[in-house]
Amino acid sequence: MGLGGTAKKIQKLADRAEQLYSRLNEVYDQVQKLRESLETTEQRVKRLETENAKQHALVEALAREQGIDVDEVLADVEGDATDAADAGAESGSSTDSTATPTDSSE
Repeated sequence: MGLGGTAKKIQKLADRAEQLYSRLNEVYDQVQKLRESLETTEQRVKRLETENAKQHALVEALAREQGIDVDEVLADVEGDATDAADAGAESGSSTDSTATPTDSSE
């Protein structure tokens, strides 16, 4: 084998190293883009949370000005949401049980 075989092995190793280095650079670029995107998203979320808090305070003030009990309205909304979730879970399970007999009769 001699020097020719060794040179081929070294060339293969060098080629593999170049491929790995190239891939490493690609992954690094992807991580950098992901970090930038995460920072942008975090800024948007903070801005939206602040805006939402301001709107919440404004709506609450307007409701109180109109004589509306905000806590009562919120309790009603939470109760309605719980009822809707419970109804959705019940209808989802009954739909699944009715679909099975129909499928087996075909």
